[in-house]
Amino acid sequence: MAEQPTSANARTRIQDQGDAAMERVKRAAAKAKASTKASPVLPSKADAGAERRAFEGISRRKQDPAMADRVKADVAATRKALAIERDTASRRIAQALGLEQPKEAALAGVVSGSSANQWLPLLFVSSSMPVETLRTYAGQLERAGGVMAFRGMPGGMRQVGPMAQLSAAILRRDPGCEGPACAMRDVQLIVDPLIFRQHRVSQVPALAMIPGDPTRPYCERDEASPRAAHLVLGDAALSGLLEEYGRLGGKAEVQDALAHMARQ
Repeated sequence: MAEQPTSANARTRIQDQGDAAMERVKRAAAKAKASTKASPVLPSKADAGAERRAFEGISRRKQDPAMADRVKADVAATRKALAIERDTASRRIAQALGLEQPKEAALAGVVSGSSANQWLPLLFVSSSMPVETLRTYAGQLERAGGVMAFRGMPGGMRQVGPMAQLSAAILRRDPGCEGPACAMRDVQLIVDPLIFRQHRVSQVPALAMIPGDPTRPYCERDEASPRAAHLVLGDAALSGLLEEYGRLGGKAEVQDALAHMARQ
């Protein structure tokens, strides 16, 4: 009986402390709510005058010559680095194939003596196509003086070995031959994603007649590079693709290639 007043007093103190704490929380919440700033609201309709003044200010802004020079220097350095990387990859592929220097230049996409008035057959292909089909096309392109283009390298651009093996399988005249002494077809193979994008190629095989040199390094070309007037799709012989290209309006462009194929 003597402990009941003490327990009642303890409960009273706890309740009073709880009420005081709740009151402090309420005051803090009310203070935070009162101090919260409203979020900015975009105007429902653009201010035409403000837009005009903003564009006029941008147009009056002076160009920084030093910045323009730095941009040009960076672009030139990037192109040089890409060219070096491309040449290194070409040499590695050539070494894997056991090619001599002239063949290495052909694999790198170097055309000697080509002119801007020359039209070259460019056959878009893929490493997913059967090797026998690619070999057949290589033989036909050799007669027509054409080029075989891949969008990318099997296994990715950092893996040269698979592309070297595929190139060897395509270019060897004797598919059973092994080693660097094997005779190779005189056909250029290029890896060029830019030329695929320029011609919007989504299906292979596809044929285009390219004015000038289609094997220039893609780091030296831009979207304004010469491109074909037509694109012929279909799994057909090269002669049939060339004839279809001529029927589409490119007779003058394919006559040399067809003549070369007819003579051989």
